[in-house]
Amino acid sequence: MSSVSILGLGAMGTALAARFLENKYKVAVWNRSPEKASPLLDKGANLAQTAVDGINASDLIIICLLDNAAVQTTLAGALDQLQGKTIVNLTNGTPDQARKMSDLIIGHGARYVHGGIMATPSMIGSPHALVLYSGSQQAFKANEPDMLVLAKCVFVSEDAGAASLHDLALLSGMYGLFSGFLHATALVRSSTPAVKFMDLLVPWLGAMTEYTKQMAKQIDEGNYASEGSNIAMQLVAIQNIIDTSAAQEVSADFIRPMKQFMEKAVAAGHSGDDISALIHFAKPS
Repeated sequence: MSSVSILGLGAMGTALAARFLENKYKVAVWNRSPEKASPLLDKGANLAQTAVDGINASDLIIICLLDNAAVQTTLAGALDQLQGKTIVNLTNGTPDQARKMSDLIIGHGARYVHGGIMATPSMIGSPHALVLYSGSQQAFKANEPDMLVLAKCVFVSEDAGAASLHDLALLSGMYGLFSGFLHATALVRSSTPAVKFMDLLVPWLGAMTEYTKQMAKQIDEGNYASEGSNIAMQLVAIQNIIDTSAAQEVSADFIRPMKQFMEKAVAAGHSGDDISALIHFAKPS
């Protein structure tokens, strides 16, 4: 029987442990508040009284805590027990935090893989769940069958921080989508219910999502020549959006940063380029 230890039983850690139990793994669980383990114990999990006990219970240790400060605190008294273990850290954090954690773990004789979970707890084990990984490719390959129990796996790079970087970049794209959704819905809600507006918005966003592939090609090739909708024209449209927002008593703060980037681009001579040219202004001035 395969075995795994789960350190951290928040909503995600609990979902991970439950999924392994469903697949007949021997699962040891640890949490600072042990009462959170009760539902998992009823399903066959073994409660580790300490983090050290959890680490000693398996060669594969999956950590899913609130933040990397909590990971460091949890491991502080257990570093000498890591020799020969594989640590998979699925705690959300920054790329630099992942790299520092990797150095710490490797320095104590263990293998380190960092992961970015692109799923909600309820999605774990479903076809839509995805986890990005980086760090030790050898350790990832050795444990990939176990990780596939949880979600589709994509190994990004041997740079331990790469999974976090891609995780946060994907979340940034998501929050940009949410920002646009919220502003668009606020604009029309005086005349159209939000649910009804989705009949128009979702297909439109789908079409624009396809267009981002062309934008990505422009960025990689460094060729931003517009085929019709140049930045100068879009700057007029975005000002109309801002003016209409004021008339509808809706904050334009969701979209105002895009106008500022467009103004910078026009001032820098990119008025005839496609909106993908705004990538030049992504770095702080």
